[in-house]
Amino acid sequence: MYIPPHFQELDPATIASILEHAPLACVVADTPEGLIANHIPLLVGRDGAIIGHAALANDMHRLIRDGQDVLVIFRGEDGYVSPNFYPSKSEHHKAVPTWNYQAVHVYGTITFQHDERTKRAAVGLLTQSHERRLNGPAAWRMADAPADYMITMLANIVAFRIEVTRTLAKSKLSQNREARDYLGAIDGLRESGNADLADRMAERAPKQS
Repeated sequence: MYIPPHFQELDPATIASILEHAPLACVVADTPEGLIANHIPLLVGRDGAIIGHAALANDMHRLIRDGQDVLVIFRGEDGYVSPNFYPSKSEHHKAVPTWNYQAVHVYGTITFQHDERTKRAAVGLLTQSHERRLNGPAAWRMADAPADYMITMLANIVAFRIEVTRTLAKSKLSQNREARDYLGAIDGLRESGNADLADRMAERAPKQS
């Protein structure tokens, strides 16, 4: 990933937030059949490894070797930024459109796991995280489903674990613009309906001089 120094994201809390709030990642691997990419919701475990599961019918666990290097791409908020958002445009017109976004590339080695205990844990951790956020006290639990049904469902998935070896993160959020243009981009994004990206930018908004 091309990362100019002013767009490099080094803050661990920001990186962790992107992974948490954009869990649908793309797992990319080189295989005998060429490059493959799968979009899978993932979770970062307590030990820092990435945990997930895929359908047993998905050939990724047959095409990717245990211990093979993979690339996992997480993409955070993104959106089009118009030159019209910048107050400075009316003065010198030295502005062009751009696209703001946050992305994290995680490199690591993958291992597939077929035992029921591990698969149950992988599904349980992922659903617990999202159910609590979505439904609070009414969160769905695996125990709510009939035991024989859960056994059948678990038999049709494969769990996997990715040991992280390297992380690259980028926050392209108009940091290269002067403060008034940065704030103008926040206002423009919010007014055009992209409040999520505006909020991300507002978290690090510079002070106007």
